[in-house]
Amino acid sequence: VQLVESGGGLVQPGGSLTLSCAASGFTFSDYTMTWVRQAPGKELERVAIINPDGYTTQYSESAKGRFTISRDNAKNMLYLAMNTLKTDDTAIYYCATGANLWAPSGWRVINRGQGTQVTVSS
Repeated sequence: VQLVESGGGLVQPGGSLTLSCAASGFTFSDYTMTWVRQAPGKELERVAIINPDGYTTQYSESAKGRFTISRDNAKNMLYLAMNTLKTDDTAIYYCATGANLWAPSGWRVINRGQGTQVTVSS
């Protein structure tokens, strides 16, 4: 399994970024995928989840209404479009596979990439 994130960077509050994740080494279209993030000194946070066919999604309260997760199974790509970014969104963002991803608790990451840094600052 290989997951390679890209698209992070420095953006001002209120700005936008779209993260991408290239997946390989497994049958991407069979897997629920998630974007998770980790800020310094904080726990891993599940930001968004998408089912294998892309028609069902779920977002954290902090991401709801601002972030959109999507996928292109033909290209083995996962995306996270982030709008109206806030300083609290500053973190390393990872795309990942996992277990119990739809559950409110008890979920865990199984595979994740190296991450891409998102910094929201003026």
